[in-house]
Amino acid sequence: MVVTIEVSAGDIQGFGHVRIIIGLVTGLSVTRILNGLARFVQHPGKQAIYPAHMIWAMFMLLFVTHFWWFQFGLSTIRQWQYPEYVFVISYAALMFFISSLLFPDQMGEYSGFEDYFHSRARWFYGLLAALFLIDLADTAMKGGAHFRAMGAMYPLRQSILAGLAIIGMFLSNRLYHIAFGALAILAQIWWISARFLLLD
Repeated sequence: MVVTIEVSAGDIQGFGHVRIIIGLVTGLSVTRILNGLARFVQHPGKQAIYPAHMIWAMFMLLFVTHFWWFQFGLSTIRQWQYPEYVFVISYAALMFFISSLLFPDQMGEYSGFEDYFHSRARWFYGLLAALFLIDLADTAMKGGAHFRAMGAMYPLRQSILAGLAIIGMFLSNRLYHIAFGALAILAQIWWISARFLLLD
């Protein structure tokens, strides 16, 4: 038996059922990142800031808040089936997992965030590559017209970022991690500025 939730045109209350859980998971991600960043203010001498780690923390904060913003596009989906619901929640949960990976509960076995970041680089970049590719599926879920409206640069951008993340899994070069993080932030800012300043 397939359970389908019917959402009529303009029915924000129906869509709200999906959006509430997205907001909860997204809120946990933002909280995790902000709590992690607050540590550097609360205990400035305890852990040294590592530029690559800090850049990626800022990227994830930007990405997560942007994710919540563009999920308004899910309101165009008129019928929700359970697999679609699970997919969207899994997408949000992946962001929470990455956010938690950036700021672990304990740092006792590591000499600092540089040591920690590079010890978990394969996990971090592997999940990040998945995040960029899952975003393509999330956009396609909103309909072919919506996907095409994103322009030819959108799938190219996502594929390039996913490819760079996969490369990052196998490189220990500090400059690469910093440069890639900075590029990802710039790409995200450009994308937001170009397409998502208004909530349609």
